[in-house]
Amino acid sequence: MRFIKANFPADKADAVIKIIEGCKPVDWSMDSGYGRYEKAVEIVVAKGEGQDLVDRLQSLLGGGDDWRVVVMPIEATLPRPDDTILEADKEATQKAKTVSLREELYQKVAGDCTLNTDFIILTVLSAIVAAIGLNGDSVAIVIAAMVIAPLLGPILAFALAAALGDLSLMKKATKTSLTGLVVGFAFAYALSFVMPVNIGSTEMVSRTVIGPEIIALALASGAAAALSLSTGISSALVGVMVAVALLPPSVASALFLGAGETDKAIGAALLLAVNVVCAVLSAQLIFVWKGIRPRTWAGQRKASVSVRINATVWIILLAALAALAYRLNLQVL
Repeated sequence: MRFIKANFPADKADAVIKIIEGCKPVDWSMDSGYGRYEKAVEIVVAKGEGQDLVDRLQSLLGGGDDWRVVVMPIEATLPRPDDTILEADKEATQKAKTVSLREELYQKVAGDCTLNTDFIILTVLSAIVAAIGLNGDSVAIVIAAMVIAPLLGPILAFALAAALGDLSLMKKATKTSLTGLVVGFAFAYALSFVMPVNIGSTEMVSRTVIGPEIIALALASGAAAALSLSTGISSALVGVMVAVALLPPSVASALFLGAGETDKAIGAALLLAVNVVCAVLSAQLIFVWKGIRPRTWAGQRKASVSVRINATVWIILLAALAALAYRLNLQVL
């Protein structure tokens, strides 16, 4: 279930009550407001519900600056909900197109793709650990690097921005993604001059091969990431899936380049490009399938155009990269 609290002017009370009753929540109550707010209402809705309620409240109250709507998950409630409510929660989890609210998704991805000191440090550390693992042919160390790699946020942010037609979030996600990849590549490249590069490492060589299973992995990673976010499932393991598609080939390309193996460096870079395209494309399609779109009609039209353009561009890029890989005599479709 979810807890929704709205603060608003007193003259909007009747309209707010009408909206609440029309949405049929599990429970609700209204009281005097707090601080600068005149009225406050607390609403409990079943899991998977609440998007229409929040949209209607925003449409009613959005013209001024003396309102606020807060959404929080409910861990437990007393008295305990009856079986009907619990069953409704279960059905909503299984059947609802979108379990997480649009605002919840946006808040999370916008925070996770913020370019700050922590993001840079984690990127550097993960690149260093990955370089050591790849060079030493150690799967365990490579996995450790993927655990700390902060690459999930920007990928999901870009895919969600494309689904919503949000150009500002798209730019922010692009900036963070490119910065992370460049910083990781640069530090791995610098390491190639400090330690001898093991160009025969199985972990290194495997990052120069593009095959159907690699493309399927990248597509599955992006789709799983979008599903984990939109359904509220923990994204920790999914973050590792995305990292396995992005971090190792980037670091391998840098190490090969530092060792003077230009052809292998290009192969790993091409694998990275294919993985980025696949992950973003599949994540975007999942968000669209889940029905995540802007609240207003104008926003929905803009988002539809954004989805079509982005999907077309990514599909063309994927086809072009696959063709390039084939011409470079890599194992590709």
